[in-house]
Amino acid sequence: MNNSFKQRVFLATNTNFNELALEIFYYQAKYNPVYSKFLKLINKRLEYILDIEDIPYLPIDFFKNHAVSCNPINDKTPFFSSSSTTGQGASRHYLPDINLYHTAFTKSFEFQFGNIKDYTFRFLLPSYMERSGSSLVYMAEKLLKISGSGGFYLNNFAKLTDDLNEDKKLGRKIILLGVSFALLDFAEQFSLDLSGVTIMETGGMKGRRKEITRPELHNFLKQKLNVNQIASEYGMTELLSQAYSIKDGIFNCPPWMKISIGQTTDPLGLEKTGKTGTLKIIDLANIESCCFISTSDLGRVSQDGSFEVLGRYDNSDVRGCNLLTPE
Repeated sequence: MNNSFKQRVFLATNTNFNELALEIFYYQAKYNPVYSKFLKLINKRLEYILDIEDIPYLPIDFFKNHAVSCNPINDKTPFFSSSSTTGQGASRHYLPDINLYHTAFTKSFEFQFGNIKDYTFRFLLPSYMERSGSSLVYMAEKLLKISGSGGFYLNNFAKLTDDLNEDKKLGRKIILLGVSFALLDFAEQFSLDLSGVTIMETGGMKGRRKEITRPELHNFLKQKLNVNQIASEYGMTELLSQAYSIKDGIFNCPPWMKISIGQTTDPLGLEKTGKTGTLKIIDLANIESCCFISTSDLGRVSQDGSFEVLGRYDNSDVRGCNLLTPE
């Protein structure tokens, strides 16, 4: 896909989203061997795909065993990898054009929060920083470089505390972005007054702590750190774009990203607005891999397109994933 079309992706609106999605679908159905074979095996003929609601979503687990790409892949092709905390293997997302990811995450952030240069970023991302290939760490590094203000802390809570207190004295606009278990550890050890700081959680417990619900996590952090609300980031290795929640776990997508809800009893079926089911995501920034991803997350979409993440589907190996043999 040429650069001019890639630029069109990030100019998507409610008016032209369906047209762009269908155009990319036909392209990926032709040039992505894994997606093409998947469509054939589930007996989906292209001439019958006339609306985005007709487009089949590729189960996310395919990224664990296949090179999901519209381009030839070799040993030098850049990729991001997942953490594989479930023991089911790590996903790989190949990116021949890394600039696509850079554009996606900067515009995703600015769609929700405004100019990156206005913020000081403090990152608390153990587990992600302790391995290679994390798309989240790459994003954090680039946000920090654009901002020119902030830092990474791993497990150095004392240094983080000092820097946050200094930020507040200087009147800076601060975002503390952390993986959930690390924010809990930090809040337990240092009860601070971080009023005015945007605390943003991402990821889960990564096997470090017992899983809890998002409301439980947010209530604990608000109490311990004296803030009125907790923000959230929703992203994954298999997607180039991110959705953000400013408060209450209600996420909003950038204009080139759309969420639908799949039926838990039929991997190809869609639920009505307001119903609970598996999150199915169209991310047009995934133009070089696959834009149409069926996740293992349970959620619910509202009429305005915002959505909630309610947990993970217990039987996350959705039927259809075994249609292709590993490459």
